[in-house]
Amino acid sequence: MDNLGDILRRATAAPRALTADELAALLALAAPDEVAALRAAAYEVKTRHVGRVVSLRGLVEAGNVCAKNCYYCGIRRGNKNIGRFQLTKDEILRAAEDVVRMRYGSLVLQSGETESETHTEFIEDVLISITRMTGGGLGVTLSLGEQSPETYRRWREAGARRYLLRIETSDPALYATLHPATHSYGRRLACLRSLRECGYQVGSGVMCGLPGQDFRSLARDIGFFAEMDFDMLGTGPYIPHRDTPMGRIINDESRIKNYAGSGKKLKNAGETESFIIRHSPLLISLNMISVARLYLHDVNIASTTALQTLAPDGREQGLLAGANVIMPNVTDTSYRRRYQLYDGKPGLDENSGQIRGALAASIARIGETINWDTPGDSPHFAKRVESVEKTTGQCR
Repeated sequence: MDNLGDILRRATAAPRALTADELAALLALAAPDEVAALRAAAYEVKTRHVGRVVSLRGLVEAGNVCAKNCYYCGIRRGNKNIGRFQLTKDEILRAAEDVVRMRYGSLVLQSGETESETHTEFIEDVLISITRMTGGGLGVTLSLGEQSPETYRRWREAGARRYLLRIETSDPALYATLHPATHSYGRRLACLRSLRECGYQVGSGVMCGLPGQDFRSLARDIGFFAEMDFDMLGTGPYIPHRDTPMGRIINDESRIKNYAGSGKKLKNAGETESFIIRHSPLLISLNMISVARLYLHDVNIASTTALQTLAPDGREQGLLAGANVIMPNVTDTSYRRRYQLYDGKPGLDENSGQIRGALAASIARIGETINWDTPGDSPHFAKRVESVEKTTGQCR
């Protein structure tokens, strides 16, 4: 790429400095020397804004009951091959105690999507209890899907600080290929806007390597992140699950780690060969982290567990590519096999203590330190916190 040096200089100097074509060109990099230059530039920007520091979020998988029937997800409503579960309040509070004991400073409460007053009250009660138990010092992120603005408001007032609602793709046409017709792209957007109005630190993200996706599509996703002014990102590879409509197409374990959404060209007129995705899911995902960091500068970016599925040091590679957040699993091991969104999920039999020890050692090996006992709020959010606080409770 002849002008790579110039593009990277502009990207490191200021956020949102690149065109969509330049973003796509960076995402498509595959030559080792060019990828190394991309990683170095992204790491420089990360270091400037968040330091060589990793924020940890103890992940609690609270239940796999889901009203949604997304074509790619292992806990989709239509999957009859898993036993459903829902943690009790006491089980969630014990997990929160573990998060405090392990000094993570932050907790993520994640589950399938459920909308009901009973569920809203349950989460509200859990949040109030966590706040009382920790004195409000534990940062709590929710990832509980689409809800009404009133539910978001109640959970925010009960103690939640952040909310992660992944869009999976910002392309409505591609979104429609991943979901039944009853799933609304418009409602997903409305929920993301409601979360912002309620005063949350708002996170979203996409899957990389989807069938029908190209680098221009991923570049538009990064533009969407900027337009929505997100505080956090959680992007990662698309990895098929064998018990889903999409996963039945690619269900051989030996092929999962090499799968990318290449083989299927888009219908876009004039699409060039160089912009059809032919990279491995790992390379696509790491490039996405790097380019998002270069474009957005001061947001929190997660190095997802799915990266570890593709490579034993996948999460560490994500940190070196520009990410600054990792979410170690603290769910009781007796439940983990029933919460697999994709095949090959790592750490199913490792208890939270084993995961903590291995993660601390691997982070130290790459020269980073851990933000112990600190919520690790988004620097981007901090820049707008005053205006956000004024809107808290004014959800529409």
